[in-house]
Amino acid sequence: IFGRFQQVDASDSRQKGGTGLGLAICQSIVQQHGGKIWVESVVGVGSNFYFTLPIPLD
Repeated sequence: IFGRFQQVDASDSRQKGGTGLGLAICQSIVQQHGGKIWVESVVGVGSNFYFTLPIPLD
């Protein structure tokens, strides 16, 4: 789901549009800052997205 233009529901009857770039952009930003991003999902309940970023100890 973090790939570009990847949509779970690509049917013509889909109610909401979008380019499919949102999560790919988020992943790129997080990784450029040395972090990680992931999703945990439960069918019928929903999804939670998480990310971590390193904190410099200057």
